[in-house]
Amino acid sequence: MKKTIILLGVSALVLSSCVSKKKYVALEKQYQDTKGSLQKTTIEKQQLEAKFAKIEQRVESYNEKISSLKNYNSNLKEENNVKLDMVGNTAVISNSMKEKMRATLTKVDPAELANAKTLKDSMNVAVAYSLKKSINTSELENSEDIDINIDKTVVMISVADNLLFNTASYRVKRKAHKLIQQLANVINSEPSMDVMIEGHTDSRSINNGVLQDNWDLSVKRATSIVRLLDKKYNVDSNRLIAAGRGSSMPLVENNTASNRARNRRTRIVILPNLDKFFGLMAQEETIAP
Repeated sequence: MKKTIILLGVSALVLSSCVSKKKYVALEKQYQDTKGSLQKTTIEKQQLEAKFAKIEQRVESYNEKISSLKNYNSNLKEENNVKLDMVGNTAVISNSMKEKMRATLTKVDPAELANAKTLKDSMNVAVAYSLKKSINTSELENSEDIDINIDKTVVMISVADNLLFNTASYRVKRKAHKLIQQLANVINSEPSMDVMIEGHTDSRSINNGVLQDNWDLSVKRATSIVRLLDKKYNVDSNRLIAAGRGSSMPLVENNTASNRARNRRTRIVILPNLDKFFGLMAQEETIAP
């Protein structure tokens, strides 16, 4: 009986040992499977991270392209705004300038505007409107030796030689300084205009050791006026141009003393600087209440 009980105990122990081993094997298998799944997941994660990095690079590249296109579009608009169109055979006007010009034309008499058939006509009307509005030449209209002509976009003031200089001299007379001051007032009344001072002579030759010829005299006379306007009467030097015409542009034939006197002159040509002109017009519209 005792032997039987011992036998049963040993059998139970053996059976118990077998069950534990099976569980161990099952757990080992489960561990290996989990480890394999983890490795697979790690690899897949790394692959996904690599793909995501590539996607990020592509997104960054697309963003750079979009930014580049935006900059290109902005530059294109800017270039389009300053794109120049011909006016007549020489002058040019940008698209942005045309917009400002159109704003000015809304203030012009419709009857006068009706005669503007081309872009050049419209520009002339707009500039002439501003000239009549801002330039006051009344101070200069008291002498028969001063001729004033406003022709569309250009103001031409012609001053006889005897009012400004002595014969064959390029030094401005002291008594002419009042006239130069009046000219400066006219020029400063319209800051959107540039000014060309032209010296003109008659056809008689000159060579006195200081002056070589009429070209030399006409240039020196023009620069003498420019210096006074700049240094003494505060006209912006960036607006001033000195030009010598010699005897190349006579008003009349140089065949009499009176005709030669007419040809000896200084001409002040007030020219439209379109960038300044329309820029100032736009500024006035912005500031106006």
